[in-house]
Amino acid sequence: MSVGEVVSLMNGGILQILLITAPVLIIATVVGLIVSILQATTQIQDQTISFVPKIVSIMAALIIFGPWMFTVIRTYTIGIFNQLPNMVK
Repeated sequence: MSVGEVVSLMNGGILQILLITAPVLIIATVVGLIVSILQATTQIQDQTISFVPKIVSIMAALIIFGPWMFTVIRTYTIGIFNQLPNMVK
């Protein structure tokens, strides 16, 4: 297995991680921004107010995007296992 193949595998893995985590991170960021704006306008600075909406939105995102995330991970893993005999040479 050459260095180029290892770099290609690492690159593919990192891209898969970014692809899988993007929806949840974007939703959490947007909800956090909205809550921060509401806290700034109402001058309520309670720390627990920012956590509850984020947790609920992240759980909802995982429920919505979970099957798609699993499909992406499964496809990538099957591809890696199919390439395994070629990597051993």
